[in-house]
Amino acid sequence: MVERYAREEMKKLWDINAKYQAWLEVEKAAVKAWNKLGLIPDEDAKKIIENAKFDINRINEIEKETKHDVIAFLTSVAESLGEESRWVHYGMTSSDTIDTAVALQMRDSLKIIIDDVKMVMESIKKRAYEHKYTLMVGRSHGIHGEPITFGLVLSIWYDEMKRHLKNLEETLEVISVGKISGAMGNFAHAPIELEELTCKYLGLKPAPISNQVIQRDRYARLASALGLLASTVEKIAVNIRHFQRTEVYEAEEYFSKGQKGSSAMPHKRNPVLSENITGLARIIRSYTIPAMENVALWHERDISHSSVERFWLPDAFITTDFMLHRLNNIISNLVVYPENMMKNLNLTGGLVFSQRVLLELPKRGISREDAYKIVQRNAMKVWEELQKGKEPINEKGESLFLENLLKDEDLRKVMKEDEIKNLFDYNYYTRNVDKIYKRVYGDSEK
Repeated sequence: MVERYAREEMKKLWDINAKYQAWLEVEKAAVKAWNKLGLIPDEDAKKIIENAKFDINRINEIEKETKHDVIAFLTSVAESLGEESRWVHYGMTSSDTIDTAVALQMRDSLKIIIDDVKMVMESIKKRAYEHKYTLMVGRSHGIHGEPITFGLVLSIWYDEMKRHLKNLEETLEVISVGKISGAMGNFAHAPIELEELTCKYLGLKPAPISNQVIQRDRYARLASALGLLASTVEKIAVNIRHFQRTEVYEAEEYFSKGQKGSSAMPHKRNPVLSENITGLARIIRSYTIPAMENVALWHERDISHSSVERFWLPDAFITTDFMLHRLNNIISNLVVYPENMMKNLNLTGGLVFSQRVLLELPKRGISREDAYKIVQRNAMKVWEELQKGKEPINEKGESLFLENLLKDEDLRKVMKEDEIKNLFDYNYYTRNVDKIYKRVYGDSEK
């Protein structure tokens, strides 16, 4: 965990105190369950639940000798109790405590991530309605294609995040399971009812079946869900970085008063937050492989998964939480330049209308092959003229492409001047925006 990329709310769920506190919650829940099942006397159960505690320094001291953290923890807890300590961890194995406790940590952490995603979605939605009809050029291969709106770009992000939200909510169900099934998962030393009651007290479901551990496909599902989420977050960040490029300059991260962009070049305003997000997303995705490799444990279990999870679980949650809050800040404060979007839209001299012209010609009795030739030869002239430094829009306010089409004899045989000019209408490309928004957002408004 890097302090620079950690928020307190999430960080405190994964510090050493939180880990032992989760262990203690599991042990106390098991004591309550044994008491209800008639093994532990009421008085002893009451003493354990009210008085059991741990001391981190003492645990560390004991572990130096035992080389076993759960035993060290249990010894520390026992020292806070009297004879009733004999009932703590009764009929349980270490993984009963650890895996069930980690389920509590994962559950609470994933709930925060889910709330973070909802927060980001609301910010995206707000900006999407703000720029519902803000025209810009759509790009494929980095090359200008056809007119779209910035609101549609944002709505793509929203819809993708909505899928992640559903995936995360389903994953929450998958990981919110505990086990108190004993050393081999056979319930030889404790009844199934103990597991059911303990999990109920903790707000978890009992795993339908377990061996010595909860199966790690559940954890791998979590890692995959976070990795996919990170990929979409990076996608958004990369787009913002492109919009902020000097040659594009259609949007940029908010640059606060007193902020500095470069130690050497005072003029710089760099997309540092988006670049940071790109890096964080790489880290989060990197955890998917070790999480998947943890699925294949030897027989009823080995301990190869343990060291991996000490790294990836806290780091993935803490980093994802930070990344989402940073993204929310970027989107909420993103500075958008509609004038530059329109300037770039006109940059290619009207070539963005080529498909509309192409699709009109077959209506006029021209074959698609001949129509393509007519449109392409006039479009290629525009590229050549632009390369020579000619302005994309002439003195009449007409684009180079329109100018060329109006001079084309083959085209003029089937279309009048006004009919050709009418094809160069940006409103044509926004006529279905309302319907698209209804698909994405339903009947809700901003």
